Amino acid sequence: MSGYVAEVPMRWVDLDAQGHINNALVVDYLQEARVAFLLAGPNAHLLGTSAVVVSHAVEFLRPIEYSVEPVTVEVSVCEVGAARYGVAYEVRQAGEVMARARTGMCVFDFAANRPRRLTVAERRWFADQQRDSEPLRELARYRVGESAHHHDLSVRWSDLDSYGHVNNVKLFDYLAEARIRMNPADPDRTRMHQAAQDDLTWMVVRQDVEYRGQITHRIEPYVVRTAYAALGRTSMTLVAQVEDPLEPGLVLGRAQTVLVCADAAGRPVPLPEETARAASLWPAVPQRNRTD
Repeated sequence: MSGYVAEVPMRWVDLDAQGHINNALVVDYLQEARVAFLLAGPNAHLLGTSAVVVSHAVEFLRPIEYSVEPVTVEVSVCEVGAARYGVAYEVRQAGEVMARARTGMCVFDFAANRPRRLTVAERRWFADQQRDSEPLRELARYRVGESAHHHDLSVRWSDLDSYGHVNNVKLFDYLAEARIRMNPADPDRTRMHQAAQDDLTWMVVRQDVEYRGQITHRIEPYVVRTAYAALGRTSMTLVAQVEDPLEPGLVLGRAQTVLVCADAAGRPVPLPEETARAASLWPAVPQRNRTD
């Protein structure tokens, strides 16, 4: 890629229950690197005023272990459009690639409540930062459908960013919280509690998120609906969407997550038996086109 390189320090609290950096925090590292990238150039004015994330696609290649040494994130532009641009990343630890990702960005006019075109100067600078980057694997597409697991989502005040709505990174937290509640064997215990009891771990290897609307702070909860899209021998694919129950039919975010089941040493193992039962309870629906 040979793009801009940012060093992002880790924090001890970034570790999850499985002892490595949580996948949602990796997306936080991408955000830190992207902000540093923009601040280093003439398009820094877009931050906090009009730079809006519309999508993420992240391949998690290896678990990141905690270290006092920062991870390095190489950032470049992978595409430039009239009102959008794409950002590509490679996350490295000790010189080894740990994750690859893409972020779709939109330039938005909040006063007019619509996207705006990049100016000539803005577009020229992004074009100058454009580099060839390895494409991510295409995923089969699914939608949640009628039968899905429901999780009530409460937004915290601290989830908001400088725009006054929920920061894009927080959606990864919401999706994780919803999917670990999917335990048909015992609804009072999370899927992670069940995995710990069985000496299993769940590793996120891919997560794509599409942002369709702004989530704001309020007392009333939102809803995350999650469904099983596909089962392999050692992996499964989930799809989810965040909805507003106060406005039926309003979808604020969609996601697709691929997880691998592993033993305590991180070696892939066959999916537990209750996974098939969960998939029959909460099945997803194949999506024929992007408008389904």
